[in-house]
Amino acid sequence: MNVNAIDPILASVLQRRLRSITEEMALTLLHTTRSPILSEGRDFATGIYWANGDMLEQTEYTALLGFALQPSLKACIEYFGDDIGPGDVIFHNDVYRSGNQINDLGVFKPIFLGGELVAWAACKAHQADLGGGAPGGYNPDATEIWHEGLRVPPLKMWEGGKLRRDVWDFLFANTRLDIVAEDAKACAGSCNVGERRVLEVLEHYGRDVFDRHMDYIIDGAERIMRSEIAAMPDGVYRGESFLANDGHQEGVRHKVVCTVTIEGDSIKFDYTGSAGPTPGYANAPLHAATSGLMIAVLMNVDPQIPHNAGILRPLEMIFPENSMLNAEFPHATSYGNHLTHQIWEAAVKALAQAIPRSVTAGWNKCYWGMSSGNDRRSGRRYVDFFLFAMKGGSGGTEGLDGSAHLGTVMTGGAMTAQDPEMHEVQTPHRLHHFEFEIDSAGPGRWRGGLGVRSKWTILGQDAKVIMFGQQTEAGEEPFGLFGGKPAGLNTAHLTYPDGRERWPKGHEIIPDADGAVIEMTASGGGGYGDPRLRPADLIREEVRDEIISIESARRDYGVALDPATLEIDEEETARLRKGA
Repeated sequence: MNVNAIDPILASVLQRRLRSITEEMALTLLHTTRSPILSEGRDFATGIYWANGDMLEQTEYTALLGFALQPSLKACIEYFGDDIGPGDVIFHNDVYRSGNQINDLGVFKPIFLGGELVAWAACKAHQADLGGGAPGGYNPDATEIWHEGLRVPPLKMWEGGKLRRDVWDFLFANTRLDIVAEDAKACAGSCNVGERRVLEVLEHYGRDVFDRHMDYIIDGAERIMRSEIAAMPDGVYRGESFLANDGHQEGVRHKVVCTVTIEGDSIKFDYTGSAGPTPGYANAPLHAATSGLMIAVLMNVDPQIPHNAGILRPLEMIFPENSMLNAEFPHATSYGNHLTHQIWEAAVKALAQAIPRSVTAGWNKCYWGMSSGNDRRSGRRYVDFFLFAMKGGSGGTEGLDGSAHLGTVMTGGAMTAQDPEMHEVQTPHRLHHFEFEIDSAGPGRWRGGLGVRSKWTILGQDAKVIMFGQQTEAGEEPFGLFGGKPAGLNTAHLTYPDGRERWPKGHEIIPDADGAVIEMTASGGGGYGDPRLRPADLIREEVRDEIISIESARRDYGVALDPATLEIDEEETARLRKGA
């Protein structure tokens, strides 16, 4: 028997075993974290990596973070070199050393077998606060990296299994919330679970068998990705998007250009021609941009491809230096993750010319917000994102409507909204309503998913609201495809206890928010295909269910309904659908 032979069945078992380990790590993190952005929003990813930092398997509750872990880990490996030992735990978030966002803290634990480094367990999770000029990590006033939070270059937090208490105390003395330290412990605990489970696999199968089959699995993922690309027509395709309102300049249009070149079984995404850096925080570090682009890639290939280093091999990604999508030190970058919307949109508009039956129309570009202050009930400070209110709809695609209240492209639609009851229990808010918004979906033969409308009161003391996001200006609406129509805009409105009103801008810090009532709408997704081809009977049912208004049925879909009975006027509908 050839001792170097590959057993395809064993390879499949090992791949799924690693997947189950990363899922166990993710569940451990989910159930031991404290802040709503993690325990409710699930803004994290977990993974197992090879000794050299190559990705072996991941669980990505937030899609963007899945492809931000490998670069961060490789930066840590390069930094420490041979100075890595059993029991070490390394923290890292530095966007100018391969990180993606200050508040996305990476935690990495080496796995040793017989005194030799064989793998890594890792997670990356959005921390509720890491200092900086505004609570929660988003500072619309920021103009340089020091305004945003504490930079953590590769840093040993545990060495040889012993906590470096002076380093720990230094880091968390620079955060506003006690729960951040607890969440960091949960991240380390998740890595402990990964280490323990990987060692069980290695001790059962042996290092040599494990390594050979990991090679086979990674090569297999590369082959699948290459076959997916080879099925796309060769050519050069171009798409564009733009960022409006960078937090410092209103009325601007920062262009994002993507040229996609498909040649055989490889593909290149070139963002040359995109805008230069903005003066504020709306800049992406390189690895936030590459991670965002991977979402566009994975949405248009076989969803069963294992997520490991092999899928990256057929891809070339170019983000020009000193641009909005590859900022240079010391530009502020905390909003960079959210430029995924523009990166994705430009790539998808290009890919729509090559693979029209695979792409989706535009998704809601989220309009985020958070409140912070003191909770009178507990006497503690709090920071809470408006997770439930910002989740709009996804775009339609051939044969399928978009999904309602799904989430953002940058999360792959996977981020869970905060439970409305937990929104009241965990932080001082009182919810008035939270519901689907009629006519929020972009019309199409396959319409977009619905958006939502929410309203609540802030009951915190010394409360402030920070709004940051997109799709608040004309032209930013989620785009339609192939005759489908765009969706609408996101909105926010505050009413103070004394009756004063305020309509926030895209990026704004609003002090003195005690007792303010906030109402937000998040639009649906764009439509796909001519809406006048959507079955009239289905339109009637959606009018009955208050998904579409009777006015939209006539105006957008060409379906005339009796206002009293909702019966279809066949003659008038035929006339409308012929464009008479």
